[in-house]
Amino acid sequence: MTLKVLAIDDSKTIRKIVAKAFSTYDCDVAEAENGVEGLSVASRNKPDLIVLDITMPVMNGIEMLSKLKGQPELKDIPVIMLTAESGKDNVMQIVKMGVKDYIVKPFKGEQLIERVMKIYTLEPKGATAVNEFSNPFFSVFDDVQVLTLPEKPDRAAIAEIEGNLGTALKSMASKGLSHFVLDTKKVKEINMLIIKLIMAVVQACEKNKVHLRFVGSEGLENELKGFEETSRFTIHSSVKDAKATF
Repeated sequence: MTLKVLAIDDSKTIRKIVAKAFSTYDCDVAEAENGVEGLSVASRNKPDLIVLDITMPVMNGIEMLSKLKGQPELKDIPVIMLTAESGKDNVMQIVKMGVKDYIVKPFKGEQLIERVMKIYTLEPKGATAVNEFSNPFFSVFDDVQVLTLPEKPDRAAIAEIEGNLGTALKSMASKGLSHFVLDTKKVKEINMLIIKLIMAVVQACEKNKVHLRFVGSEGLENELKGFEETSRFTIHSSVKDAKATF
């Protein structure tokens, strides 16, 4: 699925850096020059991610973020803040307002993508065509099969994932792929349903001689240490970091 990104900055150069950073991924980047315009575009487009500058005319980033958080249909959109200041007070103000991450200017496109990878699994352009089946939980990142769990996996979602796991592994085998990443970064709470799903993924990967890596929180790592089959696994902070260990 195409990720909708909204870049809000009064600098055309910065907006170009953001757009270029996403250019090789399945992303649609919209732009705005200030907070007023940004709110208008966000209300109209409902982006999946907002990259927001602090210092802008008409309405600055702090003011826009405050208004964004006050609108029910927009308040949960992840925001990455761009700031020219790295001072503790400035950073604390940003964090308290509920942003997902921040970047100090000047920055490179690669730095932005690293931050975004902590929130979303970005698919290279054309990656959808690589998969032989359509499923919202499975995607291909370079030569790695990624399974991304939703924020609150219910029984229906888990059943769907388990039902498509075999198909994903067969698709990997047909393409000569042997690297699999289970991304639990979005999951808010680990429960027994999720643990059982993880165990099913571990066993399926071992059976098919597929190398498995995990992305998630420290909480997940603590949970996995309680099971012999998963106690050896390291938890990585992003799909990119996990991919680098293969």
